[in-house]
Amino acid sequence: MIKILIADDHAIVREGLKQILAETSDMLVAGEAGSGQEAVKKVRAGDFSLVLLDISLPGMSGLDVLKQIKCLKPGLPILILSMYPEDQYAIRTLRAGASGYLTKESAPNELIEAIRRVAQGRKYITATLAERIAVNWETEKDRPIHEELSDREYQVFCLIASGKAVKEIAEKLSLSVKTVSTHRSRILKKMGVENNAQLTYYAIKHNLV
Repeated sequence: MIKILIADDHAIVREGLKQILAETSDMLVAGEAGSGQEAVKKVRAGDFSLVLLDISLPGMSGLDVLKQIKCLKPGLPILILSMYPEDQYAIRTLRAGASGYLTKESAPNELIEAIRRVAQGRKYITATLAERIAVNWETEKDRPIHEELSDREYQVFCLIASGKAVKEIAEKLSLSVKTVSTHRSRILKKMGVENNAQLTYYAIKHNLV
């Protein structure tokens, strides 16, 4: 039996996932978490076969949760299920230790197939993502500038590019306005741009928003 921990801050999404997984005979939703801190706490105390993890969580980001879980239980497979397109976070999460990446637009049968594969210790990525990883590997020396950002900087960058104000970003990530402003300054410097408009243009050009 594949015992699954669902970590997503939307109760409706968790209920929908439970309904999909209830139709399988080899899967059991053994726990739920509505925040990153709760997910880490349950992994530490529980015995799960797999974690189904959202990237966008209140407080601790999904990337931070992913890293903490891999430190606590390196062998525990983590399948990312996110609203963000592959272009934004897939390669970054795989580098951080995720076993697979799916968007929430994926069909239920694809989710079930991905869970089974990841629970067996294998990787699950779409054909499109596999091609992108191959291109990245071939052009490692010519990595785009945004790949040089830290995970937190990248998260702030994506939110700025999607039109969020500093105060909104601070609330969403449970950070101070000063901290977000510091991240913004570092992002502008690293990417060699002067303002949010240029950041947004870059993000659109690279299909990140």
